[in-house]
Amino acid sequence: MKVTPHTPLPWGAIDTVLLDLDGTLLDLHFDNHFFLEHLPRRLADHWDLPDHEARTELRRRYERVAGTLDWYCLDYWQRELELDLVALKREIGHLVNWRPHAPAFLDALGTAGKRRVLATNAHPGSMGFKFERLPLGGRFEARYTSHDFGVPKEDAAFWDRLHQREGFQPERTLFIDDNPNVLTAAREWGIGHLIGIRQPDSTAPPNRLEGFPAVDHLDVLLPDAPDLRQASG
Repeated sequence: MKVTPHTPLPWGAIDTVLLDLDGTLLDLHFDNHFFLEHLPRRLADHWDLPDHEARTELRRRYERVAGTLDWYCLDYWQRELELDLVALKREIGHLVNWRPHAPAFLDALGTAGKRRVLATNAHPGSMGFKFERLPLGGRFEARYTSHDFGVPKEDAAFWDRLHQREGFQPERTLFIDDNPNVLTAAREWGIGHLIGIRQPDSTAPPNRLEGFPAVDHLDVLLPDAPDLRQASG
């Protein structure tokens, strides 16, 4: 895996921090376990199929919409599978957890006067469920999902519409995400500072993030910025 080493961020030249949710602030283990283990088992019962057949069919449906807004849409999957996905997520809600140092990082950004903007592909229903589980509220100046704009973060139109709404200066904006396709879209659009997350799922191997600076945990972004270091102490 070829990952560009992280170098100290020029915090004095950054006003806005755009943050992904799942895999960046929250451990992606919950989502991976839900879609790869819990949901297939529930579907096998619902469809009265052997487990391996349910998994094969579900994988086929995943591949059909991968990278599109439907991939991230609870409404789509509830229609497609005829199941209440939020109710199923609540069955394993105890697996919703912060990634290490994420709350302290968010609080340090706020204390340092940076504008914290949540920019996620998560469906509002899924995001709301996680806001119920963890103290995420109050840690952002604004939050948006790709469903607000009708396109996923992989699409340049997402960045156009987010910029229209927020009015940030691209060259003075930091974006942190675990998805290499999303990071590529943000770079091509013109976001000035990009950081990837090496291991979004604490139980899985590291991500492939070729060509992007990346970190294991968010706390390593703090030490070279005195205002943030003091805020996180």
